[in-house]
Amino acid sequence: MALQRYLVQLRGDLRTDLLGVQQQLLTVQELTGQTQQRLSEYRRRLDDQARRPVPAVEPAGPAGAPAGPGPEQVYELSLQQFRRGSFATARLGFREFLRLFPTHELAPDALFYIGETFAPESPDSAAAVYDQVVKTYPNSTRAPSALYKRGLSAEQRGDIALARTFYARVVAGYPRSAEANLARDKLQRLGR
Repeated sequence: MALQRYLVQLRGDLRTDLLGVQQQLLTVQELTGQTQQRLSEYRRRLDDQARRPVPAVEPAGPAGAPAGPGPEQVYELSLQQFRRGSFATARLGFREFLRLFPTHELAPDALFYIGETFAPESPDSAAAVYDQVVKTYPNSTRAPSALYKRGLSAEQRGDIALARTFYARVVAGYPRSAEANLARDKLQRLGR
């Protein structure tokens, strides 16, 4: 009898918990939909602005967009999507940012995060983007991060020689970076 009451109580608790999870899932879906809708609206506005003729103003400048979201808003929306795990949406946002604001101070970060969006599903694509970060923005703080990520990826694949090469490039090219300290530790562990 007590066991039966316990099972009835347990079923009720599980149903309540399940209902709560379903409500939370609906809330998350609504928020995701709203965010994607906002991104689509921002993108539409940016496309509309890009189609308008602009008299001799460099489109990459911060004053290049008179209305609508500026570079910081586009970047921040993309970063929010990245943090939520919406990698494809984040990637689109960062690419749009780079298309509209290729010389903005956040451009190296945007390109780096494009690599980060690929990292979980396509390490080779991530590697290509990290290489592009180093090539395009060698003086940015993201260049040593990109090289270090290449080393980590090579190490995870078991290519220790390649990993050492990337770690050594971090140490040689960016000796004062935080990544250089990490790379030195990795080099010691891997035995130069």
